[in-house]
Amino acid sequence: MPDQGILLPFYLVVDVSWSMKGDKLDAAREILPAVANTLAKNPILNDKVRFSLIDFADEAQVLVPLCDLSQQGTLPSLELRGGTSYAEAFRTLREQIFRDVTQLRGDGYRVHRPAVFFISDGEPLDDWQDAFSALTEYNRETGTGFRWYPVLVPCGVDTADRDVLRKLVYPQQKSKLYMMRTGADAAGAIRAMTEVLISSVLASGQSIAAGGSGLILPGPGDVPADLDVEDDWLD
Repeated sequence: MPDQGILLPFYLVVDVSWSMKGDKLDAAREILPAVANTLAKNPILNDKVRFSLIDFADEAQVLVPLCDLSQQGTLPSLELRGGTSYAEAFRTLREQIFRDVTQLRGDGYRVHRPAVFFISDGEPLDDWQDAFSALTEYNRETGTGFRWYPVLVPCGVDTADRDVLRKLVYPQQKSKLYMMRTGADAAGAIRAMTEVLISSVLASGQSIAAGGSGLILPGPGDVPADLDVEDDWLD
């Protein structure tokens, strides 16, 4: 099969548990249209990135399968339901990444390591560690684990536990933690995270178009004032 080029898959994973009601959910609903608008204005990126939306509460569901977002018509809306299960989010994400990468490679694409932006406003109500390990662990020497583990970028607002979200930064040498700054407005922080996501999509897509590789994340000096950025493990 001929080489179709190289793609970077982005997955937006959003908490829609009841604690996200009100302005926070309204802000989260604005994310996907904002990304679609950015891609429409930068058509060169449509050949370099693909996008998917997954929401989660008691269960997780794929609202937008991985696609060229510029070719989508009406985008689905996020709706509140249930509690907060990180394990369901990680299991669904692993299954979807496996399907998507297998399909893309079958279609002749080369695929960069997927990027996941994970937005939550509270603490998980379940034991999520095994599901997270299944999503992220891979042993190159033995070939065991999940080969297509993603770069997971946790983004926390409101009552999200910083210590828990620190554990989701993976791999540490490639990812960062973005947290709502103390005293900031939660909805404003989600909009700030949208800016971070769009900045990453633009920078990563442009880098790939120029022959670079992989996910590019904005650092502390390049994010809105509503957010703190942790990447001090890189020192």
